Amino acid sequence: MTLIDPAGRTIARSDRRAVVAPVVPGSSALVPLGVGEVRLTGGFWATRQRVNAANTLPHIEHWLEREGWLANFDLAAAGTLPEGRRGREFSDSEVYKYLEAVAWELGRRPDAAIETRFRAVVDRIAAAQEPDGYLNTRFGRPGQEPRWSELEWGHELYCAGHLFQAAVARARTAPGADDGLLGIATRVADLVCDVFGEQGIRSVCGHAEVETALVELGRVTGDPRYIEQARLFVERRGHQVLKDIEYGRSYFQDDIPVRDADVMRGHAVRANYLASGAADVASELGDDELQQALRRQWLNTIARRTYVTGGQGSHHQDEGFGEDFELPSDRAYSETCAGIASIQFSWRMLLAEPDPAYADLIERTLYNVLATSPSEDGRAFYYANTLQQRVPGAVADVEEASLRASASLRAPWFEVSCCPPNIARTLASLDSYVATRDAEGVQLHQYAPAVIRTRLEDGEDIALTVQTEYPDDGRVTVRVDADASRTWTLSLRVPAWAEGAVLSVDPADGSTGSEQRTVPPGTAEVTRAFRAGDTITLQLPMAPRFEHPDPRIDGVRGSIAVARGPEVLALESVDLPAGLDDVADMVLDASIAPVVRDGEVLVTLRPRSVPEAPFPYTPAPGAELGDPVAVRLVPYHDWAERGPSTMRIWLPTA
Repeated sequence: MTLIDPAGRTIARSDRRAVVAPVVPGSSALVPLGVGEVRLTGGFWATRQRVNAANTLPHIEHWLEREGWLANFDLAAAGTLPEGRRGREFSDSEVYKYLEAVAWELGRRPDAAIETRFRAVVDRIAAAQEPDGYLNTRFGRPGQEPRWSELEWGHELYCAGHLFQAAVARARTAPGADDGLLGIATRVADLVCDVFGEQGIRSVCGHAEVETALVELGRVTGDPRYIEQARLFVERRGHQVLKDIEYGRSYFQDDIPVRDADVMRGHAVRANYLASGAADVASELGDDELQQALRRQWLNTIARRTYVTGGQGSHHQDEGFGEDFELPSDRAYSETCAGIASIQFSWRMLLAEPDPAYADLIERTLYNVLATSPSEDGRAFYYANTLQQRVPGAVADVEEASLRASASLRAPWFEVSCCPPNIARTLASLDSYVATRDAEGVQLHQYAPAVIRTRLEDGEDIALTVQTEYPDDGRVTVRVDADASRTWTLSLRVPAWAEGAVLSVDPADGSTGSEQRTVPPGTAEVTRAFRAGDTITLQLPMAPRFEHPDPRIDGVRGSIAVARGPEVLALESVDLPAGLDDVADMVLDASIAPVVRDGEVLVTLRPRSVPEAPFPYTPAPGAELGDPVAVRLVPYHDWAERGPSTMRIWLPTA
């Protein structure tokens, strides 16, 4: 079928299977540029990629072995399960996410030692697969519950989905590899289609994930059965095919059909994974009705159920979205995996509809959720990402798995450790979320030092080098490295917060083609027959700014947050003047704008003292404010790197 993008341009369907990226739609407005087309060369994200490769991946493998989650496959192969099995019902999925992360890392930077470890893990998984393709260490053997008997909580299809995504990553980064991972995955997928097809079990997994994985597996293999099965799972959801639970069927998104829902609800990770899978189905089948339903849900969720950090999920008990504007700061759950899933959903929406608002949310979530969770050395993590810490946290025991909801200091591992391997696979594939192309040119969505080499559908070669110190500095320079044979368009996202951004074009030969103009938030375009050496510079305003909450958010009414560029800033008690040790005692003087001094953002605060009373409610306020002091704020992603502290993002003004 023919697709029309929001600008009215026709998008022809073409074979895109050569693109090496986590998401490769068969047809979409934009085509992602993957491994080999975009390479991050330095700066904020390249540093984190290096730490991910050097520290986080070995750290994850160590804990998978230590906790016995890898050994579960050995027990399955030996036929001794369930005796000795360790970990939760979904622990298999963490092994698969680790494999996916390693596959993307090998695609970025081949390494013989890592390749050997990758193959060794695949061999252990292969040995556990049953003759009919079934692969799960928790169900189906004597002494275990029967297969597919606990769809609400069992996570069998969820685990299979992560296996499929690991296989997709391997197939794209190492086509024709003889390790056998793709064959393992397709045998499981074939079984899933047999068991859950049109004439099979008419239900879904309690934790959505397999939907998007099936679509991507179908794109890799060319097998339409997998995409059809994903469609069936999406269409079944919301028709009460799962048992009701204490949190209600909305927890599983099984209360309302996907097409009828107005906002995301229930468990935040599940909701975003389901939306991602539905977006994949809509893209693959050209389903405009489904696409518009997802856009409606995305818009309402961002407007009413998303934190200033981009985080999602305000309930601890069910890891779920609250009601509209239920966004308490000190009880924010904002699970790391929910942020990653939100990035996945927004990226799919961006590929389908080139609206810079999707990339804006991705950027905010990247810097303030994904970057916040891992420690600087990549060996400890936040599971949840609170926006306010009332008491200094306790240092986590480096030898023990921590409780997942603890949000004081980062921990090396969790009893439910979905977040570390999720972070690892996202960072390893992050190059693929930077830029896209269409028939008319190239679009830059995220800013980092990078080399870009791609080819448009008509054979036009594009070569670019991006130079920037973003987010420390707002100057982004794109140098054209190859002469063009025709005019094409370079598009640059101007974030919603970047009022007053300036775009400059400087031809290499100093000709009369120079231009400079102020560009509003949205998309800035430059169209010309570029020559090698031409430079395009986007200057984004990076002065720190106040961000005010919607007055309907009860938890932070009367407070203000501070941001600089894409980074939300936080006040930590370690930065308070001598004699003050609690951020709760400080009030922001909003009449004085934040300033940058010696590279640090300072705000004016006044200490607040409140007399003790037998009852905390009086006819009139009893607080007294002290003299103003200039206090440093830190990027939220850096909080608690200097030890235990109290912290808050939203600063009260009274």
